[in-house]
Amino acid sequence: MEGKVDEMQEKKYRLMTEAPIGRLICRMAAPCIISMLVTSFYNMADTFFVGMLKSNRATGAVGVVFSLMAIIQAVGFFYGHGSGNFISRELGKQNYESASTMAVTGFFLAMATGGFICILGEIFLEPLAMLLGSTATILPYTKAYLRVILLGAPWMTASLVLNNQLRFQGSAAYAMVGIASGAVLNILLDPLMIFTMNLGVAGAAWATIISQFVSFCILLVGCTRGGNLRIQPKKFRPNGEYCGWIVRGGLPSLARQGLASIATICLNQAAGPYGDAAIAAMGVVQRIMMFGGSAMIGFGQGFQPVCGFNCGAKRFERVKEGFWFCVKTSAVFLFIVGAFGFAFAPQLIAIFRDDPEVIAIGAAALRWQCVTLFLSSWIIMSNMMLQTMGKTVPATFLAMARQGIFFIPLVYLLSAMFQMAGIQATQAVADILTLLCAIPIQRNALRKLGT
Repeated sequence: MEGKVDEMQEKKYRLMTEAPIGRLICRMAAPCIISMLVTSFYNMADTFFVGMLKSNRATGAVGVVFSLMAIIQAVGFFYGHGSGNFISRELGKQNYESASTMAVTGFFLAMATGGFICILGEIFLEPLAMLLGSTATILPYTKAYLRVILLGAPWMTASLVLNNQLRFQGSAAYAMVGIASGAVLNILLDPLMIFTMNLGVAGAAWATIISQFVSFCILLVGCTRGGNLRIQPKKFRPNGEYCGWIVRGGLPSLARQGLASIATICLNQAAGPYGDAAIAAMGVVQRIMMFGGSAMIGFGQGFQPVCGFNCGAKRFERVKEGFWFCVKTSAVFLFIVGAFGFAFAPQLIAIFRDDPEVIAIGAAALRWQCVTLFLSSWIIMSNMMLQTMGKTVPATFLAMARQGIFFIPLVYLLSAMFQMAGIQATQAVADILTLLCAIPIQRNALRKLGT
């Protein structure tokens, strides 16, 4: 059995370091894109079905708690990318034992952190809800949704670790099956629990955590197939060396996802004075933009294991070739998506909340973001490449820039200067400023790889 696993790992190594780059990235990216689209779709499912309750307060509550879910995801990506980047480079060097130890360590640390978030959040539920940007009128709905979501934090974080570790091993198809299965289940459970069982907004939360648990179980089984690294508790090594590699590889993801959560809180606080409709509208826009950019992110995720394996094997020419292939392809795709979103912005908002005020506010914000959407091709691909290569400082800066360094001060500054119009334009302005920083940073990284 061990010999068969070694043979499959050797075959995977040859594929990642020798196959034509364009075809290889597309092969790796296809299941990642499907996973990201499905994930984004079921992230929007709660908003869609809760919107059928005909309550701006319920829709607003889902948008408010979205920032807490971003924190949970930040933890999962921190451990998943931190361990996954290391794993892909070690597999490129054919160091299978250290890769296996890292897989186990990242998994258990993530689950423990998720448990800590759950306990702390339940103890301080109401203060947490207010901190996330809930208004007094939305608070009862926010607490009902938040209380249940927190229960799923341990396996939500662990699922993201397994998903990313499988992907960095070049086994994105296994990750896709786990994610897609949970997503389909979530979409089926939402109407059942919200309407049939009459649980309201809490029903959407129950649907989410149950489906996430099913994903977790399927992903765990996926680790035992296809020559993938198994989660064996005896290999758990939470020592300084492995934790250090997790921090170096995962810090950009933690910064990106964590600041995205803080940015959402700031956005809710800035929109709060304009009423529940404004909070609901901006929450809907966030979900739509996540869906719009998810295919591009999935495409970049197909590049990451290729980048990691070839960095470990010192095939740097393949890393550069893959980067340019991804930037050009995703830029064209995002331009088309942005044009579609700009043209049909009111109709897209109306799918989730058919309220004239929500549609008016949301359509303007969506159009601003669609104008600059194609800029994300360079920003995201640069960030992914730097992070996978272990370039912690520049990768972390770029991860922080878009929704942290620029977005957070801008949302307050522009809202003070232009009121609601300033809030609607904030993300677009932040995107432009981030690109201006990303170009020289990435050009320098490419130059150091040689010609």
